[in-house]
Amino acid sequence: MNEILRLEAELAFEKAARQAAEQLVARLTDELEKVRRQATERTEGDGSGQQRGLRADAARASEDLDRAYKAVFRAERRLWNAIEAIPDGFAIFDNEDRLVAANSAYCAIFHPLEDRIRPGMAYEEIPRIALEAGVVELEGKTPEEWLATILEHRRRNEGESDAIVRHKGGVWLRFVDRRTADGDTVSLRFDITETRRREAALEEARRRAEAASRAKSAFLANMSHEIRTPMNGIIGMAELLGEMDLDEEQRLYVDTIRNSGEALLVIINDILDYSKIEARKLTLHPEPFDLEASIHEVMMLLRPQAARKRVDLLLDYDIFMPTRFIGDPGRIRQVVLNLLGNAVKFTEKGHVLIRAVGMEKAPGTQEIHITVEDTGIGIPPDKLDHVFGEFNQAEEGASRRYEGTGLGLAITRGLIDLMGGEIWVESEPGKGSCFGFRIDLPIAKDVEAAAPPVIPSHLERALVVDDVAPNLTIISRHLAAAGIACVCKERPREALAVLEAGGEAIDVVITDYVMPVMDGFALAREIRERWPDLPLLLMSSVAFGRKDVPEELFDKVLIKPCLRQDMLRALADLAPPESGIVDDAAADGRETRHPPSGKPAPQPHEDSARDILVAEDNRTNRLVIGKLLEGLGLVPRFATNGREAVAAWQERRPDIILMDVSMPEMDGLEATREIRRLERAEGLTPPPSSPSLPMRWKPTGSGATSAAWTLS
Repeated sequence: MNEILRLEAELAFEKAARQAAEQLVARLTDELEKVRRQATERTEGDGSGQQRGLRADAARASEDLDRAYKAVFRAERRLWNAIEAIPDGFAIFDNEDRLVAANSAYCAIFHPLEDRIRPGMAYEEIPRIALEAGVVELEGKTPEEWLATILEHRRRNEGESDAIVRHKGGVWLRFVDRRTADGDTVSLRFDITETRRREAALEEARRRAEAASRAKSAFLANMSHEIRTPMNGIIGMAELLGEMDLDEEQRLYVDTIRNSGEALLVIINDILDYSKIEARKLTLHPEPFDLEASIHEVMMLLRPQAARKRVDLLLDYDIFMPTRFIGDPGRIRQVVLNLLGNAVKFTEKGHVLIRAVGMEKAPGTQEIHITVEDTGIGIPPDKLDHVFGEFNQAEEGASRRYEGTGLGLAITRGLIDLMGGEIWVESEPGKGSCFGFRIDLPIAKDVEAAAPPVIPSHLERALVVDDVAPNLTIISRHLAAAGIACVCKERPREALAVLEAGGEAIDVVITDYVMPVMDGFALAREIRERWPDLPLLLMSSVAFGRKDVPEELFDKVLIKPCLRQDMLRALADLAPPESGIVDDAAADGRETRHPPSGKPAPQPHEDSARDILVAEDNRTNRLVIGKLLEGLGLVPRFATNGREAVAAWQERRPDIILMDVSMPEMDGLEATREIRRLERAEGLTPPPSSPSLPMRWKPTGSGATSAAWTLS
């Protein structure tokens, strides 16, 4: 483009010089003609002296005219020499699109018919000459089609166009046409063959690099089982060793081995998952699942880590959105785990909130938006475009102390792309971040929605106490949907003031544990002393599992984050005030207060499975599984491959089969299919697949098929 501008400037300068010379010639010609007329008039009049003067004037005018003609000639020659010196083709067409002039480089491309390129010819004759000379590649078109394409391009762009034409011998030419101010068209021709060759070489190098990268990724993806198996063995043996009687130093060593192994396994899993995505070997396995429960499961995994930092985990699931969808629950949980894990990791105080909302995109399909908001360190604006890249983290001093592979968000983006969704991030340094993604999921039609718990009629108004404002909003919204009005307070003293005022009848109190000035235990003690019959629910993540939780203070203890159905179920279990705190269904007078653990005491089960078959080819894994089952009072049988597993099943029908996937001779999937085929041959109906777990289950008993748990 700079070359075009330079040439246009030179052309304009030379053209202006030529016009100035032509104007001078015209002026001198007029003066000479005037002198001649005067000489004629005076010749007819008087005196030879005047004639001599006129002749002298005529001679001077003739000399000036001759100089002007020479100046015009020099200007034209200089201009043409400059045009001929240009290594690229140059031509100029007038406003009727007829050739005015063209340099040798422009005409040379039409060899051997370059002599036919002459001034005055119409532009459309030039591509015809190129066809006749056979110098262009038609790119699969007929000559008529190629000519029509060239002329249509010229006509459509009205002299302002760029075109690339491939000539014989692998030569590529670029034609650039530009309209001048007086209506002429300057046409330049550049040889871009070398540029095209470099581009082709770069493209080939890029293709080879991508192929090598995919080969590397495919190798890692195929080696995933072999890489993960030893690490699982190390972690499993460390856990078994930790259950023995060890002194303090030995336990420190064992814990270090286990923790380091788990950290290394996380890194290995990230690398392998990313390799699968990059190698395009990762596939989705859609099945019916509960989205709300899946998000809650991920939050419960990270609850201990958040509790140690006194960070609240909150779940705000749209009460009007279905919970059952069809998708890959494992990959969706992985996405939520990556985003939530980052949020907890980079948040030292405050809360982490997951919002899930949806809208109907098509009949039977929901467009789901899930966001993870935190009050952490945030991300600088100049880093927002890089957080989803490979091995990238915000390289700030505040964030470098956090460990990680830098692959989590890259994997998350790859999974969302695979699901056909979209992911984004918003952040403000020092105030927190918000990661969100959008996916479309069909609504599952496999089961009917469970009926919500029936709330007792006497529960009309609840007092909710929590210093985290978003949690108050979530709880009050869920209670309002169940028909319970809410009074929300962020401070325990404010809650006591509500009870003391007596203006609002409170039927139940739901309180958090960790709050400023007065915690939930102190609030409960004061309420029990003054309003002993008022039902109290503790909802906390920090108090869960503590030995000093005063059980007598609370009717129910809920783990936060709490599913809305669990909270409503706990409220539904509350007895009416007049019957005390005794369960209506209990005839033996046992209290309905649950221990803070939230776990019912283990009950003996007469039909517990005893005969367990384990198909596992790795010796270390067999040792770990055997020790774990022995700790439960079970003695398993082992098979080292799928073929042995089928034979062991035929020898004696087990109650449960733990089946590995990758094994020699016959893998776990093939072995499971063979066992199911044998069951059908014997007239036994295989149990249906679970919609949410990678296992098959059938109650044990006479004539029943075995449970087959597939382990990967």
